Formats: sequence, C-alpha cells, structure tokens
Amino acid sequence: MRLSNGAYIDDAELIEKFIRSSGPGGQNVNKVSTAVELSFDVTNSTTLDDDTKAKILAKRDRRISNEGVVVINAQRFRSQDRNREDARERLLNFLNATLVVQKKRVATKPSKAAKARRLQAKKERSDTKSRRNKANWD
Repeated sequence: MRLSNGAYIDDAELIEKFIRSSGPGGQNVNKVSTAVELSFDVTNSTTLDDDTKAKILAKRDRRISNEGVVVINAQRFRSQDRNREDARERLLNFLNATLVVQKKRVATKPSKAAKARRLQAKKERSDTKSRRNKANWD
C-alpha cells in the first residue's frame, strides 16, 4: 500500500485476523468468520521512516494501542473479501489523514470599516430597545 507522502507499507506487515461478525447475515453469521481485524504494527515497521512513524504515533486515537499497533475492525459487508478490502482502504485513509500537514493559522484582525459597521449595528439595536422601554413607561 502506498501512502500519500510516498511511503510504502508491505503487505507482509499487515496481520489479518478473521472473526465472526455481528449484525445481518442470517445463519451465515453463526458459521462463517467474515469480519476482519486488520493490525499494523507501526513501531516495528521496517518500511516506514522514523519521521512518518512519529507522526502516526503522535495522533491520539482509539485505534492505536499503547504498543503502537493500529487495529481496524471491518464487518460492514457479508463477505470476507469485501470486508478485507474495506479494512485495507480504511487503514490507508486513516494513515493518510494522519500524515496531512495542517496549515498554519494566520492571525487576522478586523478592518476599521468592519469595526465601524459592528459598532453602528450595536448602536441601532440599542436605540431600538431603548425606544421600546420609553414607549412602555409613557
């Protein structure tokens, strides 16, 4: 699998465990292990560089264990093959989303005209409310 930053994950580093799925499937759900638990050990990965590993492990997410293993459970579909594809796609999306560099926020301040418009609107609203009070007391 190729990540967005150019890094590559070897299929041998992915561990697939097939478990029984909950949900729809009729009698099939009791007999066949269609759900997939896909594990990827980030800390012991030989294909990822240290910088990429650090970015992934820095993300606080329930799918990353304390040992640095990313675990994806897929049981959306009734077939094992589709769940396997779904798990791999979700792992790829998760890792790519983790590696996206956030843009720095540039601090801005309102212009003089915007401040004047805000103050004018506040004054108009205040005048409206004060006229209401005077009308009630007369």
